Amino acid sequence: MMPIQHPDHAEDVASCKRFQAGRRQMLGRVSTLSLASVASSFGTGRTLASPAPAGEQSGSLTVAAYPALDRILKALEPDWTASHAKTPIKIVSRSFGDHHAAITAALATRKGLPDLMAVEFGYLARFAGSGALADLGPLLGREGNLDGVIVPYAAGQARFGNRLLALPTDIGPGVTFYRTDLLATARVSPDTFLESWESFVEAGRRIRSATGARLVGHARDLKDAIIRSGIQPGEGLYFDAAGRPVVRSSRFERAFSLAHAARRADLDARVPAWSNDWSEGLRRGGIASQLTGAWFGGHLATWLAPGTTGKWRSALLPGRSMTAWGGSFFAIPAGSPRKAEALELLKLIAFDPARQIDAFRRHDAFPALLAAHDDPFFGEPLRFFGGQRARLLWRDVARQIVPISVHRLDPLAEEIVNVELDRVLLRGKSVASALADAQVMLERRVARAAR
Repeated sequence: MMPIQHPDHAEDVASCKRFQAGRRQMLGRVSTLSLASVASSFGTGRTLASPAPAGEQSGSLTVAAYPALDRILKALEPDWTASHAKTPIKIVSRSFGDHHAAITAALATRKGLPDLMAVEFGYLARFAGSGALADLGPLLGREGNLDGVIVPYAAGQARFGNRLLALPTDIGPGVTFYRTDLLATARVSPDTFLESWESFVEAGRRIRSATGARLVGHARDLKDAIIRSGIQPGEGLYFDAAGRPVVRSSRFERAFSLAHAARRADLDARVPAWSNDWSEGLRRGGIASQLTGAWFGGHLATWLAPGTTGKWRSALLPGRSMTAWGGSFFAIPAGSPRKAEALELLKLIAFDPARQIDAFRRHDAFPALLAAHDDPFFGEPLRFFGGQRARLLWRDVARQIVPISVHRLDPLAEEIVNVELDRVLLRGKSVASALADAQVMLERRVARAAR
C-alpha cells in the first residue's frame, strides 16, 4: 500500500526518507530501462532552484536530494548565491525511491551523477562499495576529524576503513511513542510497559483486553526494533564484522518469536506504516505505540494526529535499547568536476549549527552536529507531549548509540528477512526454519558476490 498523502506534507510522506519502508518500493520493481532514464536526467529533472542564466548554466552545482532535504537546501540557496553567483545551485528533487534508483544507476554507469547527493543510511554501504564516491578526508583536511564534532555513531557510519565517504546531516535516535490514555485505562505503568521486550508484549495483552487497541501497527515493527537491540560494536544489523550473515542468532530468534507472539495474540493491527488505516489507528486510539526515530514526534504533532495533543509521550525503547532509525548523509562523486564547490556547500549543510537547528525546527531533521545540541530549542517543553521536554531525551539517546557497521547487502538482507517473517506470521512456518532458510540464502549471495 502506498504511503498516506497529506496536502501539506505529501512529498515528505511519499519519500518516507527516515522510514525503512521507503526502501521496499525500490529496485526490484524498477526496470533497467527506467533506471537508466532517471539516471541520465539529473540535468533535466524537476528542480527547485531558479534556472541559471544561459552563460552560467554549465557552471551550476547540481545537487540531488529527496524531501525534505530539498527544502533544507532551498533555504540556504540565497546565502550561497550571494557569494557564488557564477556557481548557482541546481536542486534535482525526486521522491525517496526514485532518487536512490537514479543514483544507483548513475553510479553503475559513472554517467549523469550530480556534484553532491543525498544518501539515506540504508544505501550508504551499497553506494560506498561502488568505488565512485570521493574520499572526503583529504578534501576536508583537519575538518575531516569528526571526533567531538558529529554524533559518534553517525560519524562511524560515514567511514569505510580509513575513508570518509559521506557526512551525516540528520539522524534518527530510536525511541518509543505511546498513548498515555490507553496505558492508564489498562492500568499499565510506563515503567512496566518498557521494562523489556517481553514486558512490552505482555502489556500489549492488557491494553488490548482493556481498550481494544493494538500494541503496534504491524508485527514487523516489533521485529524491526528488536533486531536493532544488543548489536555488538563492529557488527552490523544483518552481518558480523567479517561480513558473515548473523540472522541465525538469538537477536533474530527473539525478534521473530515476539513478533509471532504478538500476531497470535492479535496485538498488531496488521497495517503498514503510512497507510490510511495506520494513520487512523494513531488518531483514533487504535494503536497504542510506535517504535521509530525521534523525528516521528513532529509528524504526530503537526499532521498525523494533532487532535491527540497531550495524550502522547516519548520514552526509551523497551529494555533501554539504544539504536537508530535511518539518517541522512551527503556524498560527493569522485568524478565531479566541482568537488571544491560541492564541499563548500556540504560544509554549510553539515557544520553550521544555526542551519541544523533551523532544519530541526522546520523539518524534524534531528541534528547530527553536536554543537547544535546545545541550543535552547532542545529544552523547550512540547505541548503535544503534555509538556515533556522530549528533545532532551532524544539527545541523550543519540549520544549513547553504539556505531554499527553497514554492509552493501543490507537492503537484500532486509527483503529476505521480511519474506521469512511473513511466512512465520501468515503460513505458520517455524521461527527456526525461517531463520535457517534466510541464513542459507544470504550465505549464497555473499559467496556469489565474492567471486
